[in-house]
Amino acid sequence: MKLYIISGLGADFTVLNKLKFNPNLQIIFINWLIPELNETFENYVFRMAEPITAEEDFYLLGYSFGGILVQEIHKIKPAKKVVILGSIKTDGEKSLVMKAGKISRIPKILPLKFYSGVSVDSFAFIRKFFDSKNSNILTYFKVRDPYYLKWSIQQILDWKMEKLPEVIQILADKDLVFPLKNSQPDYIIKGGTHLFPLTKYKEVSAILGEVFK
Repeated sequence: MKLYIISGLGADFTVLNKLKFNPNLQIIFINWLIPELNETFENYVFRMAEPITAEEDFYLLGYSFGGILVQEIHKIKPAKKVVILGSIKTDGEKSLVMKAGKISRIPKILPLKFYSGVSVDSFAFIRKFFDSKNSNILTYFKVRDPYYLKWSIQQILDWKMEKLPEVIQILADKDLVFPLKNSQPDYIIKGGTHLFPLTKYKEVSAILGEVFK
């Protein structure tokens, strides 16, 4: 059985590389694509889904923004099982920060150069938001194309979705990106931040071992 995995916004798979999977699974990572100019989210999802062979059964796993992507892929190429880590099932589960960002339109108005490079201030914000104890946090964010970052953030803010009951959701109780209080996940990782697949990999691996048999 193939398990297709998509990581978080701008992240490579370093944040997921401690996870252990059933040795019978064929693990396939789907790398982020740079969106085309003014590309629709629907078209982007189709392009991200191209590596998936839908003629045979497969699983999907997505982390953070990748969790949103795999749910959209599931609608066009249904998976046998779908698991999302540190992500949301519906737009109603978004944080107040995200809802405010959509209403204010600030992320959309900001010039592209704002998304270029990483300042001391932005590093401090990212570290506090994702995991205040992790000084190496920026090493997990390898895709830093400014258009990709701005476009992706806007897609998250605009995303609308009705809950798919078959999707299995795993959240951490100290996640500030997608707060636990807004969701009713199938599994809760105690003491985990948004980087829980890296910091709580043993607990997550045990759950994934039960789900992806």
